[in-house]
Amino acid sequence: MDRILVTGATGFVGRHLCRELVRRSAPVVAAVRASSPTDCLPSQVVRHVVGEIGPDTPWDAKCFEQVDTVVHLAARVHVLKERAADPAAEFFKTNVAGTERLARAAAGRVRRLVYVSSLHAMRTISSEVLTEKSVCQPDSSYGQSKLDAEQRLKAIARETGLELVIVRPPPVYGPGGVGNLLSLLRWVRRGWPLPLGGVQNQRSLVYVDNLVDALIRVITAPNAADDVFLVSDGENVSISELVRRAAAAFQQPARLLPAPASLMRLAGRISGKRSSVERMLGSLAVDISHLRQTLAWSPVFSLDESLRKTALWLEHNP
Repeated sequence: MDRILVTGATGFVGRHLCRELVRRSAPVVAAVRASSPTDCLPSQVVRHVVGEIGPDTPWDAKCFEQVDTVVHLAARVHVLKERAADPAAEFFKTNVAGTERLARAAAGRVRRLVYVSSLHAMRTISSEVLTEKSVCQPDSSYGQSKLDAEQRLKAIARETGLELVIVRPPPVYGPGGVGNLLSLLRWVRRGWPLPLGGVQNQRSLVYVDNLVDALIRVITAPNAADDVFLVSDGENVSISELVRRAAAAFQQPARLLPAPASLMRLAGRISGKRSSVERMLGSLAVDISHLRQTLAWSPVFSLDESLRKTALWLEHNP
């Protein structure tokens, strides 16, 4: 495998990707900030300090020496407790202008750029199961920034001949993860009663090692160029079913209460967490047939295997 530059290498997905690339004997360069704790990366990974990702990131030629593919993971992600005065501007600076800056610096020096976008570039709630052909209707500043970045990358690819692959994952979970899904799993582990027994939505998730395996496939597959792929664990489940299967992974009973959705929405409005409740109750599912058929890819780990692996990590990292 040729040399690969990974941005966001010290993040949740980046750490797992770098470790797996090294395990597969691929030479890896990590683009990191000076303040990034790089001891999470294998010793074989070459560190290259570039600073913050944005419109002025100093990408010099040394970053791309002998690099065949860039995997762009670095991003300003969606946060529930937003503190920025102008979140949309901050998302634009990092996710749009920063991505464009990287692509223009890489064009002509590398063959392929793999952009890890987000399912939020399409929407955060959807009554239909999404495919790559579904209309993108982002309903958040974060999602809009990821879609805008995709569009700018496509324009640069047309101008320069840079091979572009876009991957849109749903929520990612696994050992070392953070976010709402890991919080939910911790609640299940603690045996807390959860008012989710009546929720029959459909959600897609992706275990971090499944996402990493898919990313490595799009890095290496010649026919992945200039395409967009949705990725998941290959199974869509309701949040109530997820709780039941997570409880089974912890080898304990699921404690689900059949609370009416209307009551949960009211609680969300009162607590100021309306958007979080709506996302929890709503559906956001994908069909990964395009990835399966085009690249002959299937998830390495089933949902139940992935939950067991995550549960084992949570037992030691409560």
